[in-house]
This record gives sequence, C-alpha cells and structure tokens, in this order.
Amino acid sequence: MRLEGKVALVTGAARGIGRGIALRFAEEGARVGILDLHAEDCQSVVAEITEAGGHAIEVSADVSNPTHVKHAVAKLQEHFGTITVLMNNAAVMPSGAIHETALADFDRCLAVNLRGTYLVSQAVIPNMLEVGQGSIIHMASVTGLLGLPGIAAYSMTKGALIALGRAMSTDYAKLGIRTNTISPGTIDSPMLRDFLAAQSRPDELRIEFNEMHPIGRVGTIREVANVCLFLASDEAGFVTGSNYTVDGGLSSKGEQPQD
Repeated sequence: MRLEGKVALVTGAARGIGRGIALRFAEEGARVGILDLHAEDCQSVVAEITEAGGHAIEVSADVSNPTHVKHAVAKLQEHFGTITVLMNNAAVMPSGAIHETALADFDRCLAVNLRGTYLVSQAVIPNMLEVGQGSIIHMASVTGLLGLPGIAAYSMTKGALIALGRAMSTDYAKLGIRTNTISPGTIDSPMLRDFLAAQSRPDELRIEFNEMHPIGRVGTIREVANVCLFLASDEAGFVTGSNYTVDGGLSSKGEQPQD
C-alpha cells in the first residue's frame, strides 16, 4: 500500500495509459479522481476500481477549460480531501509533419497537452502548498527528446513538458512539492493503435516500432504505471526535476522508424 492515505488526480484516465496508472494507484491504496472528457468512460474506470476494493470517483472535465478544471478539483477534494498526487496524462496526438497538420489540430494539441497541464497544476498546487507536500508527474515522451517522423506538434508539446517539469521543480522543491516527468517510448496502448490505423502501412510500422527498441519490443502500460507509482510514492522523496525515460533503451540508441 505504497500510496495509502494519498489522494491522486489522474487526467486522461478513462483509457489507455491513464487508465492503467489510475488502476495502479488505486491498487496501492490511493483514493483516485478519474478525470477525462466523457463522464460515462470515467465512471467505467471508477466501477472497475471499486469492484477491486479500491476508492475512486469520476471528475470528468475538459482539461483545457479552466472552469471545468476548477470544478473537477473541487469535487475530488470535497470527496476525498487534499490532492497530494497529480498525474498530468491527458493528451492528443495529431499525426503529420508541420505542413500536413491542420491549424485546428495543432491548436487542440496545445490546448490539451500544454494548457491542460498548466490549468490542472495551477488548480492543485495551492492546496499542496497548504499541506507542504505533493508529487506532480507530467507525461512526456521520448518524442520530446528524439526526432521521430510524422508527429511534429505532439513532439513539440512533449519537449515543452520536460522543460516545464524542470522549471516547476526549482519553484516548488523547497516548499514540499516534487515535480518530475516520464518519457515513455512506444507503448502498446489505444493511442498507438489509433496512430497506426492512420498510417499507410500500419503492420510494417508496428514491426519497426518493436525492432527500433533495443529491448526488442514496445512497452506495456503496466511498465509505465509502475514508474509513475514510484514517483508518486514517498520512496521517491529525493527525486525532483528528473525525466525518466521508460523506453526500452530507445533514447540511448537514437534510432527511429523511416517513412
């Protein structure tokens, strides 16, 4: 029960990696707020956690909407108490090089991936400061470190999150709040499957994704969630301002799939 007594908010928690993180946090004793765009999807995750003996509530919201975010944070804290773990995971991933990316898709990517992280962090931090403790984790990506084809806007936002995590760590470390980022490589998730479905040769690209990781495969959601669990727990009490690459060695190798 490594998160017993902690209240955690996970954004983008209705599916994929966010769902896996929420389930993992609940397994380890956290009371979890499930935040995503659609209430019904959030409620499904809440039901899954509750059936397993955990504690969670639905706090559906659009992370790019400040009113939504404030209401979601207030609802979670009224129900479970002060949020001391924040997992900023909500993201969208438009495909395409810059000249192929529609302005609306670019703006939505900024709104969810960056503005959303800013708004949720801003809403949660004052209460963390009151209790003098907190762990904030931003979900970045190795795409923020490497040049990978076909996801320019997404890569830009993930690089920005790595920089934001370092900046926040210098602002809040002495005040009891740790801020870190996690940069997964290719993970077998709904986002990956959606991305592959939009490509001209998805089966070949999936094989290339496996082969480009020195470990010989893409990662699992559980493997990402385990690192998030560590960063959220008191075991990481001396860890702040770090970026954890959970990528099977990809960022060390520096290779990428070719079009």
